[in-house]
Amino acid sequence: MNVLLLGASGRIGQRITNELLERGHEVTGVSRSGDIDGIDDPDFEAVAGDATDSDEIAELAEGHDVVASALGPSGEESVEILPEMAETLIEGLRQTDVDRFGWTGGAGGLNVGPDTQLVETDDFPDELVPLAEAHIDGFELILDVDDLQWSYVAPPAQIEPGERTGEYRTAEGQLVAGEGGESYISMEDFAIAFVDELENGDSIHTQLAVGY
Repeated sequence: MNVLLLGASGRIGQRITNELLERGHEVTGVSRSGDIDGIDDPDFEAVAGDATDSDEIAELAEGHDVVASALGPSGEESVEILPEMAETLIEGLRQTDVDRFGWTGGAGGLNVGPDTQLVETDDFPDELVPLAEAHIDGFELILDVDDLQWSYVAPPAQIEPGERTGEYRTAEGQLVAGEGGESYISMEDFAIAFVDELENGDSIHTQLAVGY
């Protein structure tokens, strides 16, 4: 595949890039500055791009098989930029012949019980509620899209750099947790799950949760 990856300079974005390249795919990595450190591969190109400009997204997407997003707010940006970028990506792709995209989402909108999302539980950190709600707003925008082939891949409650084991489990819209209630995955294994979905397309129009 020839993949356009938005947010390629972030911690998860870099790991998705490396996973794609390891599997022989070509990657165009997009960041605000166009500078992406630590990736040296002939099948990788770093470019500058504005993920809030639908015309620019359309121009960047042309010639690619799929667009992948590891976008998120950075620095002093408001979390509200998340649903804005989701809408921008959708509008941009509708100007092209590219109809497939993968979106890295958040865990807060995953179900943990009947009619209960993770963000609604007592243990969910108050300071993360605005970010979780922004992810949910972005997902609701994507959920309404039926003219593009999308997959929304959400992490478990905890995700951080760690070991690449190749192991993970998935669930549709439901937080993945172990028998002891722990909900965790390494960024490396999340990248595996994300790229697996880009390759196989088993969860089109699905909120796919991953974890151990």
